[in-house]
Amino acid sequence: MLTAALNPSRILPILLACLPLMSGCTALDAGRDLVSGLSDSLFGDEDATDPPAVLTEYTAELQIDPIWKTSVGSGADKQFLKLIPTVQADRVYAADRKGTLQARSTVDGDLIWESNAELSYSAGPGLGRNVLVMGCTSGEVAAYDIATGEQRWITTVPSEVQAVPVVADGVVVVRTTDGKVIALRESDGSQIWLSESSVPALSIRGAGAPIIVEKAVVIGSANGKMQALQLSDGKSLWEATIAMPTGRSEVERLVDLDVDPVHSRGAIFISSFTGGTSSVSEVDGDVIWRNPDISSYAGISVDFRYLYITDTHSEVSQLDQRNGASLWKQKDLHNRQLTAPVVYDNYVVVGDFEGYVHWLSISDGRMLGRTQIASSPIEANPVVVDGTVYIYAKDGSLAALRAR
Repeated sequence: MLTAALNPSRILPILLACLPLMSGCTALDAGRDLVSGLSDSLFGDEDATDPPAVLTEYTAELQIDPIWKTSVGSGADKQFLKLIPTVQADRVYAADRKGTLQARSTVDGDLIWESNAELSYSAGPGLGRNVLVMGCTSGEVAAYDIATGEQRWITTVPSEVQAVPVVADGVVVVRTTDGKVIALRESDGSQIWLSESSVPALSIRGAGAPIIVEKAVVIGSANGKMQALQLSDGKSLWEATIAMPTGRSEVERLVDLDVDPVHSRGAIFISSFTGGTSSVSEVDGDVIWRNPDISSYAGISVDFRYLYITDTHSEVSQLDQRNGASLWKQKDLHNRQLTAPVVYDNYVVVGDFEGYVHWLSISDGRMLGRTQIASSPIEANPVVVDGTVYIYAKDGSLAALRAR
């Protein structure tokens, strides 16, 4: 299990970053070169590749209707970023790496407004009451008027923002690559508080977005710990150890909690790169259950009873929220670098590295339908709002899809 999880074919796409050797992980090309060196030194010349599954014929049970498709600039521009669309009312907002931020109609994809800034976006947009918030590679956080796209404010944080900013109760919460969590005022970008956690010498590039649970900011860290901070002042409410480093090499000891935590019925669900998936009490951080056999860096989602997870093999599983038991696993998309699975009516939707979007049955995980919206990878998690799935590919392709 552990050997498979550490296969270079899965480590390379997620860009391991050695923080002491790189300034805040901002040089992505340097990061790729570093990963190649690490792979050679840690795994030797042995051919341990595990290729992506080839898509096979299946009996389609769904009709996938493209509502519209458009382009948002250069997209992620071949970089590993957290640029994920967000939807409010009749608008969908999306940004590209080169400073373009757009508002488009959810009905037909028509452009409503566009903002262009001399910034390199790395994460966002985060949706506030009146603003959209973008994080930048060089450590800026910028807010834009949600109605017009006019820049409201810009402030500087210590390093690159690697998770989508979260806005709640007039507070913007951002995470930076050096382990800091920073709260800014939504009105003007001034700092309210700052919290810092240790970052291991070797970690996976990226970070999970915080979630707000009962006025608390809940975050997972690269050191395998989860903590809850009071939204108003950053005071620590609890801390839980989710995954402990094990193994002989630094790679085997990676326990990054890089997926976005999800919350359901008093429990918070989180997954580690090698340390399994866990359910944690929202009250005090006590671990309710742990499934050590399913780990993830791609993401998880929930519905009324179940948990859905894309594991480190890009296999999708359904788990019981009550005890973590695995109910089914879809293996046909093995190693296709899937996004997090997102629930859509009675289906589970994932995107893959060749621009395909797959619909799986919520009851047993079987393949129901697929469509290709781009020739480039889909790394941004699908967004489901009001019966429509919004897909954003790495080349900037933005599409709205429905199934029937």
